[in-house]
Amino acid sequence: MFVKKLNIVNFKNHTEREFRFGSKINCFVGSNGVGKTNVLDALYYLSFSKSFINAVDVQNITTGEEFFSLRGVYDVEGVEEVVLLSFHKTKGKTLKRNDKAYERISAHIGLLPLVISSPQDITLIFDGSAERRKFLDSALSQFDAGHLTALQNYNRALMQRNKFLKTCNGVADPILLEMWDRQLIQNGEILYENRKKFVADFVPEFQKYYSLVSSDSEIPTLTYQSQLDDDSIANLLKNSLQRDQILQHTTCGVHKDDLIFEVGGLSLKNCGSQGQQKTFLTALKLAQFSFLNRVGKKPVLLLDDIFDKLDPARVNAILEIVLRDSTFGQIFITHTSPDDLEKMLQSAADGEYEMFRL
Repeated sequence: MFVKKLNIVNFKNHTEREFRFGSKINCFVGSNGVGKTNVLDALYYLSFSKSFINAVDVQNITTGEEFFSLRGVYDVEGVEEVVLLSFHKTKGKTLKRNDKAYERISAHIGLLPLVISSPQDITLIFDGSAERRKFLDSALSQFDAGHLTALQNYNRALMQRNKFLKTCNGVADPILLEMWDRQLIQNGEILYENRKKFVADFVPEFQKYYSLVSSDSEIPTLTYQSQLDDDSIANLLKNSLQRDQILQHTTCGVHKDDLIFEVGGLSLKNCGSQGQQKTFLTALKLAQFSFLNRVGKKPVLLLDDIFDKLDPARVNAILEIVLRDSTFGQIFITHTSPDDLEKMLQSAADGEYEMFRL
């Protein structure tokens, strides 16, 4: 898959722009604040129907305007797909594929597979476990619609169970509780097995890319951690009922799952250098791209300000990986210095790239 054209209207600091892209490397260069990342965010929006920077749609409208619209023309396995996403302050969000509106926006996920590496990824290290679960589920949902359905069903049941616990005054009706528990058990088991299998398949790919970027200088580990490793979700819910009623929320389940990041046996968050953290995150995203490509999704790759906080050796290693390996298809890169980027690309990409100066 690759993006042929992008039209932007009233999106952040872009009032009206049109881009026609090359099928391989596309670079956005310019000073900070000119809107390089916003172009990548527009592409992300068209794949996931939301921003990777600001989840509040209305805040992505150009100041003083009432709406924004994004239109992308794609080549998906030789078939042209036109996707239009618009958001209006009073009418809300609309997502159309080839002029036909989706009844459920979630049905769109996976049509336009995409992987992004950006400074926002630092939340995977320093924020709570929800960010790391989001990474897992986003990767899975792009190729497994059943996982996305199970996730939506689980989250809906969890919300209803928590709402019920808040209103039952410490004494839950067992019939109503059993209804929500049954949904948590059924969908939670699916999520757990999918996440566990994905991480097992993903880790070797991740370690390969970390090794390539770091020249084997460190050993990273990525560990999936779940309460279901030691007990079934049915037993967990049963044994935690009294505590749940006191605390008025569900304390056990796959919504507590986490990924543990380490380098050399030490916590990446507490002991990793900025270079190690950036390398770890970049390897995560390169491995995600490779995994999706392996299951036939052929995503595009967005590299936003990826060279910051990396030494020249690691920068060159990343470029060698994404530009020399034929499995990496269309790539979008942002950088503040056009001269520096062109020097790197002329040697690594044999001069085959498009440069957009903003």
